[in-house]
Amino acid sequence: MGLLNKIFSKKEVLPPLNLGRLKVDMHSHLIPGIDDGAETVSAAIELIEALRELGYTKLITTPHIMSDYYKNDSDIIKRGLETVRAELHKRNIPIELEVAAEYYMDYEFEAKIHNKDLMTFGDNYVLFETSFVNAPDQLDDVIFKMRTAGYTPVLAHVERYPYWYSDPEKYEQLASMGVLLQLNISSLGGQYGPPAMKVGRKLIDNNMIDLLGTDCHNMTYIDFLRSTLSDPHLHKAINSGKLLNAGL
Repeated sequence: MGLLNKIFSKKEVLPPLNLGRLKVDMHSHLIPGIDDGAETVSAAIELIEALRELGYTKLITTPHIMSDYYKNDSDIIKRGLETVRAELHKRNIPIELEVAAEYYMDYEFEAKIHNKDLMTFGDNYVLFETSFVNAPDQLDDVIFKMRTAGYTPVLAHVERYPYWYSDPEKYEQLASMGVLLQLNISSLGGQYGPPAMKVGRKLIDNNMIDLLGTDCHNMTYIDFLRSTLSDPHLHKAINSGKLLNAGL
């Protein structure tokens, strides 16, 4: 009977984590109406309250900046921040809210690096993403330019780029170039499919994740976050001693 129990035992489940151990979420889309995240102020407040209930005490929200799609800039983002902050104050919701941006690596991004016109967080960190379809040809050059300009590159949702799944050494290469690797928590719960979940877990096993983010866009993300709180790999990442979230 003991052997049968082992064979048919369920996947290990740990007690749900309070994300207050991270203190800070550094990747989300909470400024209303400017990208594919919260559509209204009320929706933004609902998400912020849910993140606060999960334990976060500070949110650094990061709207998309994409040359051909989300033509945001620091003025647009900061105006949105003040709108949301005013509503938080009105409702007496005690949470710290700041902004940076999630930059898409496109033709305007390099110009922003050259002009030192990037919204940063932490120790001059810059959150950026690349295509999910094609491996970026100029990635190494862009990383070098960011580092030379005094920025620390943070690759958003590192587990979600399929073209690197068959090239695991790429993650080591990125880290060796000074790139911080950010993982979406809900990837561990399967939000982006089994391959992303597998890669995310492997990166945690190899102690390569520097930052955890929610990438929260809507309440579906909150549901996935809640369902992932007992995941052993989330526990392992938070207990690794490597994560930089709390110091942001």
